[in-house]
Amino acid sequence: MKRFVNILMMTLAVIVLASCSANPDVPKRRHHKRPLLVPAASGNPYEVLVVTEDSMWNGYAGKALRVVLNKDVPMLPQREPMFHVSHIVPSNFNRITNIFRNIIILQTSEFTTKPKISIERDVHSSPQLIMTIQGPSSNELSSYITEQTRTITQNLTAEEINRNAMLLEDDYNIAFYKKCKEMFGCEMFIPQDLLKMKEGKDFLWASNDGLSTIQNIVVYSYPYVSEKVFTHDNYIKLRDRFMKENIPGEQPNQYMTTNHDYVLTTAKSIMGRYVMEARGFWEMKNDMMGGPFVSHSSVDTVNNRIIVVEGFVYAPEKMKRTMIRRLEAALYTLRLPKEKVEQDGSESKIQN
Repeated sequence: MKRFVNILMMTLAVIVLASCSANPDVPKRRHHKRPLLVPAASGNPYEVLVVTEDSMWNGYAGKALRVVLNKDVPMLPQREPMFHVSHIVPSNFNRITNIFRNIIILQTSEFTTKPKISIERDVHSSPQLIMTIQGPSSNELSSYITEQTRTITQNLTAEEINRNAMLLEDDYNIAFYKKCKEMFGCEMFIPQDLLKMKEGKDFLWASNDGLSTIQNIVVYSYPYVSEKVFTHDNYIKLRDRFMKENIPGEQPNQYMTTNHDYVLTTAKSIMGRYVMEARGFWEMKNDMMGGPFVSHSSVDTVNNRIIVVEGFVYAPEKMKRTMIRRLEAALYTLRLPKEKVEQDGSESKIQN
């Protein structure tokens, strides 16, 4: 750990940032406010409360749901479940437990001819998601839950990422915001505790320089030549070049690189624009350091270039799920030069 701290202290042009208090030069976005008389949701991010009878929970449907919710988070160095799951019976679902942030209600109904999923938000608290999975029998529910694995996990994960992104846009690192705007013409909102920065050529790095865990955000850009830049191999090649140039190790022959055997790239649509998401592992060449990363690559059509935003974590012998997802939420706050924000007093609208 001390070695990585030394890297930050010795190789970065370190700037200790000013506190992120109110600043009239930086926009403050307003989002969906908590409904009147609705309490704040309880529970931690990525916790899920399942409400169902013991017979259902211990039967086929409950087992199928546990398999889905306990799937491993992709591209982490150790096994970590996607969600922390707890269970109560419906008779205990009351004013104390119904304010939980993520709730799945699992039930059978004689009025249901085929299984279905319905979602409600902010019913008993805010922010809150209640997902009801209902079917005519436990056996049919079991098969349906397995078939809907992606729908269930993506809805819960997206909800948490959106919540974190909204919080960041109200409470963020102002100095990084300004520097990102100055260098790339982009808006991006990152956690306040990433207080140290290094600026390179078309490259910006922020870190929290923690004692036991280190969380990092980088932004870099390069010219857009053709859609061929959005390929698995080109992404790795360009990432290796930027990291080698900008994130050296403690010794001359040490620098950050990518583990080429463990990179997963997928296409996404964020705010109507194409994004290539990449997940994988970074390593320090000729050293024992490493950890997970997640990145988004987008086309800045105004300036004909690619903007890459990435979060990576160094946390030896620590669980990394919450840390990497916290940084991933910051990636979703990126606004390219063409994306304008309109405020209507309650929530932000992005127009391309």
